[in-house]
Amino acid sequence: MTPGGRRLDVTEVQGVTVVCFRDGRLDDDRGVQELGRELFDLVEQEGHKVLLLDFSSVESLSSTALGKLIVLDRKALLRGIVLKLSNIPPALYEAFAATKLDQLFEIVKDRGQVLAAC
Repeated sequence: MTPGGRRLDVTEVQGVTVVCFRDGRLDDDRGVQELGRELFDLVEQEGHKVLLLDFSSVESLSSTALGKLIVLDRKALLRGIVLKLSNIPPALYEAFAATKLDQLFEIVKDRGQVLAAC
């Protein structure tokens, strides 16, 4: 577990909620469950319009973590929140492409693209 029990660092930049992952490996079941709860809590809070997940610190991702992202996408859509993913390392991007999740999620090269549009 990460220090303080939190798995995410969340900041507001130009009206965008930027989410950075504290863990480099999103592949242990307990950690992924906790991560899912934190992400779901974010979409249930009022005031978020754009949620940007920054994967720059992530080295590995389990299928369970991918499943949490799919559920997050659905929850965000129901609440009118735009979900974007950025800074996905090439090895992780291969997992998104192999599962065709690169077609489900809006993936941008880096957070600058999103912030420049806001």
